[in-house]
Amino acid sequence: MHVLVLGGTTEARRLAELLVAALPEGARVTSSLAGRVASPRLPPGEVRVGGFGGADGLAAWLRTHQVDALIDATHPFAGTISFNAATAASAAHVPLLALRRPGWVPGRGDDWHPVGSLEEAARTLPALGRRVFLTTGRMGLAAFAGLDGLWFLMRSVDAPEPPYPARMEVLLERGPFSLDGERELIRRHRIDVLVTKDSGGAATAPKLAAAREAGIPVVVVRRPPVPEGVAVAGTPERALDWLRGGPGAQPSG
Repeated sequence: MHVLVLGGTTEARRLAELLVAALPEGARVTSSLAGRVASPRLPPGEVRVGGFGGADGLAAWLRTHQVDALIDATHPFAGTISFNAATAASAAHVPLLALRRPGWVPGRGDDWHPVGSLEEAARTLPALGRRVFLTTGRMGLAAFAGLDGLWFLMRSVDAPEPPYPARMEVLLERGPFSLDGERELIRRHRIDVLVTKDSGGAATAPKLAAAREAGIPVVVVRRPPVPEGVAVAGTPERALDWLRGGPGAQPSG
């Protein structure tokens, strides 16, 4: 048996650990990383780095390497690879599962402003604040480059490349982040608005609690949908159930 995991997330690494431990001797687990992070945390099993060359290239890889199951455990906002995976899996007749951590849900006291894109987030910001904590990653900063009247604190694993806002301080850090740390960051930098993607998960959620306590608005970019008809699991354990033929995943509809 050969399982290909499209990874790069915490859930993908955990899934690789589960698969390596649970699958019978002789089974192969290959994790594919996009290569956008300079020093990724490598999962157990086989690892490949780099793209496939679109849906056709991925379909060819599935056939050539005799993949029996494909699990898309990429970031919830990695929309292109997810749709390529759906197309490739269909073409190669390989079962496909999307592993997606549940999204965040606003609670009492939250002042959330949901938007559909980074561009919409940029248009929303001037009415909400002047000192922005930007936690959407280093890709897509061009959407905020024209906001010269705002100051940005941008947090990312790797350094960004232009275009990006002229008034911006870069904080190179990798989660998980603590609530105390997020409180202090908001206080020290006098942040009055937070921008985030609905990535879900616990590693970066403390910033939402810190924003709620500080009474500042949060611009939340909604995640793209999973391709229609693809089964979805919310945890690595449910993904393992699916692989074993259990009831752990349901079609996304």
